[in-house]
Amino acid sequence: MAEGTPNTSTSSDTTISGGHLVAKALKAEGVDVIYTLCGGHIIDIYDGCVDEGIDVIDVRHEQVAAHAADGYARITGKPGCAVVTAGPGTTDAVTGIANAYRAESPMLVIGGQGALSQHKMGSLQDLPHVDMINPISKFAATVPHTERVADLVSMAFRESLSGAPGPSFLEIPRDILDARVPLDKARIPAKGRYRASTRQLGDPADIERLADLIVRSERPSILLGNQVWTTRATDTSIELVRALNIPAYMNGAGRGTLPPGDPHHFQLSRRYAFTNSDLIIIVGTPFDFRMGYGKRLSPDATVVQIDLNYATVGKNRDIDLGLVGDADAILSAVLQATSGYGDTGAQARKPWLEELRTKEQEALDKRAHLLTSDATPIHPYRLVNEINQFLTEDSIYVGDGGDIVTFSGQVVQPKSPGHWMDPGPLGTLGVGIPFVMAAKQALPHKEVVALFGDGAFSLTGWDFETLVRFNLPFVGIVGNNSSMNQIRYGQIAKYGADRGEIGNTLGDVNYAEFAKMLGGYGEEVRDPADIAPALRRARESGKPSLINVWIDPEVYAPGTMNQTMYK
Repeated sequence: MAEGTPNTSTSSDTTISGGHLVAKALKAEGVDVIYTLCGGHIIDIYDGCVDEGIDVIDVRHEQVAAHAADGYARITGKPGCAVVTAGPGTTDAVTGIANAYRAESPMLVIGGQGALSQHKMGSLQDLPHVDMINPISKFAATVPHTERVADLVSMAFRESLSGAPGPSFLEIPRDILDARVPLDKARIPAKGRYRASTRQLGDPADIERLADLIVRSERPSILLGNQVWTTRATDTSIELVRALNIPAYMNGAGRGTLPPGDPHHFQLSRRYAFTNSDLIIIVGTPFDFRMGYGKRLSPDATVVQIDLNYATVGKNRDIDLGLVGDADAILSAVLQATSGYGDTGAQARKPWLEELRTKEQEALDKRAHLLTSDATPIHPYRLVNEINQFLTEDSIYVGDGGDIVTFSGQVVQPKSPGHWMDPGPLGTLGVGIPFVMAAKQALPHKEVVALFGDGAFSLTGWDFETLVRFNLPFVGIVGNNSSMNQIRYGQIAKYGADRGEIGNTLGDVNYAEFAKMLGGYGEEVRDPADIAPALRRARESGKPSLINVWIDPEVYAPGTMNQTMYK
């Protein structure tokens, strides 16, 4: 039997449906948009969202909905939400959930399910969703009763935001969602009263110890990672590195914490710094493949790790000090603790910063001729340099691809905090269009600039039409080499040229025509001198755009040639 009574109207003074309880719970959490692809199991949620003033953005593939919810969380700092139907609707969203899990992005995915009254009977699209998603989420559960709908939604958000954030999943059976229950029996947690603060400070004694380590250090360096943006520790981080004269490196969403040109902003000398520092502070970044599992840090340095996740601290590499908690709260306390010293050592570190600046310039000089190369096909360094010059302080940069985005990671520097978006450590291709969607929908006053590999764009590119439909303009660039070049390089190196292009070579597709076909703006570029004018015209068009840039398929990023992603 279905819970309660059938839902025959959209409102009632005394009863409420499961779908409307979902919408009320989302509204209490501050969610103002859901990303979705329709299905019969979930339509009562749409009805509730209309009543609660929550926007419904409908996409063409559930993977896009999940990635967009992830992107929304990264941009706004609030949990994102995707709503998908049962069976294939939910399995299509699994990649987006997994990506958010590795990237520590808070979001809730709600999946439909067959009616409880048909449990184990083989109902349409019935699958064990919770069992499948549990390993790649922080919380996964079935809603057992309509009265518990809003309660379980609030529980999912609480779990999603505890410690290092991540995705949660709820499946709601069709009869639970459609049924109506007496309003006074439904558990509806009050806004702001079902979650505690997540700003954990860590051990005060460790705060004092870190302050002492910094003051006594001659050659410190700090890596500002994802959690600097997650915890909105930008201002504190800037104040800390400037007051104590510490060179700062940034990765992931931490990029843009310091603006390009800032005397404490370093990028190209990281390996040198991590080899020669006497103190290395890692903030919000695990010792995973991106960090060589910790092996790239000098064995002689004092290593400090700050992270929201206790399980991350000291994983893969021994550390000298670990602090578990909110990066903003911890760095603020450390800065306060150093103020009690007569001499913090800031002045004595000037030669260290000058040494690193020299290394930065040497690295820049080494590749300067490639950044301005007039070669055709276009050198990827020239393309990403043009994009970097094109960005403004209001430009959110989205990178979606393999080799071409590896190039951009060495050159493109966002000019404001929170203005860099990439897939994260799962390395998921296809995040570009949904991240653009989320960023532009959440922050319409911002410009969004996205660089795609042609292979990456192909995965979710049909939702370019969704951007057109919802009038979400952006400047898109496809670095087109007609192949999955990161894999192609490794294949050639391993098996030889005669087997190097098996399974990785694509057709010569002019994505500018694809954009125009769907109602956007498009241009094709073969001459490097035409890149900048094309980007300006795309910006001026006021439409979703794609500039198809033909790049040299025989040139590979240093990271690709080192195959660092597999080491």
